[in-house]
Amino acid sequence: MFRLRRQSERGLSTYRSSGGHDSPMIRLLGIDPGLRFTGWGLIDVDGNRLIHVADGVIATDNTIAVPARLKILHDGLMALLARHCPAEAAVEETYVNRNGAATLKLGYARGVALLTPALANVPVTEYAAKTVKMAVVGTGGADKDQVVMMVRRLLPGATLRKADAADALAVAICHAHHRASRLAWSKAAVGA
Repeated sequence: MFRLRRQSERGLSTYRSSGGHDSPMIRLLGIDPGLRFTGWGLIDVDGNRLIHVADGVIATDNTIAVPARLKILHDGLMALLARHCPAEAAVEETYVNRNGAATLKLGYARGVALLTPALANVPVTEYAAKTVKMAVVGTGGADKDQVVMMVRRLLPGATLRKADAADALAVAICHAHHRASRLAWSKAAVGA
C-alpha cells in the first residue's frame, strides 16, 4: 500500500505507492465560524481519497463579553493549528440575515477564523455556503441533514457530535475538490 517516506512541518507528507510513484498527501482544515459554536474539521487528502482526521467545535459562553469570546475562538484555533499542522485552511463565507446584530457577531467570529490561520502562515480560502453544499451534496439548496449524511458517507469514522463540525468538514471537503481542480488546470496549462 503506502509507506511514510517523509513528513514536513506543515501538513504535507510524501508517500511511496506500491507502484513506486510519489504522491503528496495534504492536511486541510475546514472552519464553520460562529460566535457561540465554531465548527472545525480536519481531513487528509491522498490523491482522490479523503481521510477523516478529527472534528469538533470550539464553544463560547454567551454570558461573557464578545472580546473574551473572540479570544477563546482564537486560542482554540491556534491550539488546533499547533497540534494538527494543516497545510491549508478553508472558511465558510458569512451569509447576511435579517438580524443585523447576529450577522455582525458572526462577522466577528469569521474574522477570527480568517486571521488565525493567516497568523500561523497557513493559506486560507473562502467558500460560499452554496458552493460547499454543491461540492458535498451536488445541489446548492441542500439542507443540513443532507450535508451531514454525505459527510458521514465521504468520511467514515467522523464523530460529528454537532452540526457545526459536520459543516466544517463539508468546507474541508469542498476545498479538497476545488484544490484538486485548480491543480489539474495548472498542470494542463503547463503541459499545453
